[in-house]
Amino acid sequence: MSLHLRNLRLEDSEAITSLSEQLGYPSTIPETEARINALLLHPDNCAFVAVLEQTIIGWIHGFYTLRLESEPFIEIAGLVVDENYRNQQTGKKLVEQVKEWGIKKGISKLRVRCQTKRTETHRFYQKIGFTQQKEQKVFDMDM
Repeated sequence: MSLHLRNLRLEDSEAITSLSEQLGYPSTIPETEARINALLLHPDNCAFVAVLEQTIIGWIHGFYTLRLESEPFIEIAGLVVDENYRNQQTGKKLVEQVKEWGIKKGISKLRVRCQTKRTETHRFYQKIGFTQQKEQKVFDMDM
């Protein structure tokens, strides 16, 4: 079986929706299509899918981040691999794809945030070379 990575396309919306639900983010296909359309219009974003035998088994979204207080970095906004295909290097390959995209932009730091309850995910990121920098709380406000 041959795994390959490619850029996200609008027609991937059904698979992206399904995979996102595995991560606990339910959505509709039209909502996902709208997000993909918006994302594809912004060159400071990248998104890739992992395809195995014509089936999308994972996706990753990264974006270029500017901060007043620090050097720019690339942040992973989301990463999911189908639960039936985990622990087979797919997640690592997707992260490497975003890393390469960031290097081409001249960026030297890749960052990811994940919920404190996702301890298995923490181990994954540490195993592939990330180091924990801090813990934080996230606050939202409706506008």
